[in-house]
Amino acid sequence: MAPGAPARAADVLAGQGRVLDALRSRGYALAKVDTPVALLDAQAQALDVSYKVETGPQVDLGPITVGGLDRVDPDFVRRRLLVQRGERFDPAKIEMARQDLASLGVFATVRARAAEQLDPAGQLPLEFDVTERKRRAVGFTAAYSTDLGASIGATFQHRNLFGSAEQLNLGAAITQLGGSASRGLGYNATASLLKPDWLRRNQSIQGNLQGVRESLDAYDRTAALAGVTVSRKFAELWTASLGVQVQQSLITQEREERSYTLAGLPLGLRYDSTGPEGLFEPTRGIKAGAIATPTQVLSGAGSTFTILQLSASTYVNLGEPGRSVLAVRGLVGSVQGATTFDLPPDQRFYAGGGGTVRGYRYQSIGPRFPSGRPVGGTSVTAATVEFRQRFGESFGAAVFVDAGQVDTSSTAFGGDLRAGAGVGARYYTPIGPIRLDVAVPLNKQRGDDAFQLYIGIGQAF
Repeated sequence: MAPGAPARAADVLAGQGRVLDALRSRGYALAKVDTPVALLDAQAQALDVSYKVETGPQVDLGPITVGGLDRVDPDFVRRRLLVQRGERFDPAKIEMARQDLASLGVFATVRARAAEQLDPAGQLPLEFDVTERKRRAVGFTAAYSTDLGASIGATFQHRNLFGSAEQLNLGAAITQLGGSASRGLGYNATASLLKPDWLRRNQSIQGNLQGVRESLDAYDRTAALAGVTVSRKFAELWTASLGVQVQQSLITQEREERSYTLAGLPLGLRYDSTGPEGLFEPTRGIKAGAIATPTQVLSGAGSTFTILQLSASTYVNLGEPGRSVLAVRGLVGSVQGATTFDLPPDQRFYAGGGGTVRGYRYQSIGPRFPSGRPVGGTSVTAATVEFRQRFGESFGAAVFVDAGQVDTSSTAFGGDLRAGAGVGARYYTPIGPIRLDVAVPLNKQRGDDAFQLYIGIGQAF
């Protein structure tokens, strides 16, 4: 409010809260602001408003306690706290500390409550009250697309394996149940163990194991993979990672079977401002990532190459937050140090399918063998523009255009550009939207299908 502004009752009443918030943000934790008194000056046609304020003293935080802990190590939680005794009372910092505890994944609720009076030392006690989630969870997964067919699977998660929010995740799925780009059943079995705050705060270490079988138009692959990745959050929205991974695979392409042993050192950088909802339903902000993976082929001639990938997506609200969203995605990739046929088939770039260009079969865009099967390439470019509109609480729709290209040159933006367009429906649930998209190719290649259908959980990106 300002002198001369329209006199609105809602603004006058809201001013009480704004004054109180301003005082608390300056350390006046016990400040009080009475209900405003408004006097009408009929002659001047003005409303004089006054607020009676008792600031109280600026206070520092006293003892900080955490209540409700059962199986989570109290020392681990105390080390995580972003506020310390003796600091000036700051509601914004306390809320940041609350959100940080909630992000660990072991608590169903986290509440922060400051005392209503000072302790004998003249400080203000603060309590975090938590409710622990169940340690174990079992889930089921399912998806369908006309190119890759159906997949069904089960997952198991232990959220607090050793008492310090260590997460064990196990998953197993049967894949490629039918599908125009599939030539037989596949499977995918995974195991991962995440240790947060490894050696220092905001640094985690994760170990991964995977066994996979794929039978696709491009190749048949049976592989075992293992890796360890260290990730560090070095700023509020930035995370860097460094890992080591090894892979043993048996791949058949165009009736030629070869065994590969690979070792890689992925180095990544990630930016994410989409907030907590960014996993399944991003409606604002930016996601961006860059990864470079120097790789050594330990079998055969022992070649060396580096895979470079840059991806980004942004989400813009065009109206009421979360109701009308414009989403844009881009991907650029290049392989340096090897030609297409020097690379194992599963290390090449492909485009087409739900993750890149909808309307085309999985991996179908780009160079092909005389048999018509995909070759893959050493560069890829893809982009998507999608508009999402929500109707009521449970329903939504989307329209989108995808485009992409793959080439045997290591320079991006080469190859024949293919585009697809489509529409989609969304049904919103507590775990994210159930998505159904239908897309058609706008410039078909020989042998392309008339349309593709995709069903899954969460937005396409």
